[in-house]
Amino acid sequence: MLLGLLACAAAPLAAQKKSDAHVGSVGATGVFAQDQGKFVIKLAGQTVGHEEFQIIPAEGGWLAKGAAEIKPPAGAASKVTGSLTLQPDGAPIKYEWTTQTDKSMTAQILFANGVAKITIQVQGADPLHPFEQDLSFTTPLIAVLDNNLYHQYAVLARLYDWSKGGEQTFSVLIPQDLTPGTVKVLSTGSATADGKTYEGLKVNSSDLEILLLLDTGHRLMRLEVPEAKVSVIRE
Repeated sequence: MLLGLLACAAAPLAAQKKSDAHVGSVGATGVFAQDQGKFVIKLAGQTVGHEEFQIIPAEGGWLAKGAAEIKPPAGAASKVTGSLTLQPDGAPIKYEWTTQTDKSMTAQILFANGVAKITIQVQGADPLHPFEQDLSFTTPLIAVLDNNLYHQYAVLARLYDWSKGGEQTFSVLIPQDLTPGTVKVLSTGSATADGKTYEGLKVNSSDLEILLLLDTGHRLMRLEVPEAKVSVIRE
């Protein structure tokens, strides 16, 4: 948990260690729609950070990128950026992230044939010998859900097969934790928050439940992690 309190909203997703294939399907035109915006990140009702993001067409596929600044009530401020290149069906091609805390780290992950090839460079370490690790999955359709980059749940909401509905299982990777796992995603129908009505989508691991609140176009408007007292709200 590189970012302390707020990392708890993503890290427990790795509790299930098997990688099941995504059960949904996508059309030939892809699953994404262009989006951009800014989220306010709250912990126990207190604003502790902001994230700006874009999901845009790029090179025949899509690019989802974001930058977040976090300052928890206790501990040092931190910054994290992520840039995820996707195929039209949502399968990842490349992910790059940086973190700035007491030490800066940069990383690149290349995806091919269900294998994620990870290279990490830590500030002050030998640049000629970066950390390297390969992680294998049973499917090329892997949801990247990194710590404190909540726009990636907007990507997950697009990967969900709304026409099929029901509970769907996704293989996931939490890059900052180098952790693979699975989540189950289920449409919950209409949901309300602060007097507004949304379309609900529940994301479950064995340890954590996250509620995504979406508008009629399935854009992520709000994210709630009741157990962690985390709320992420689009401005």
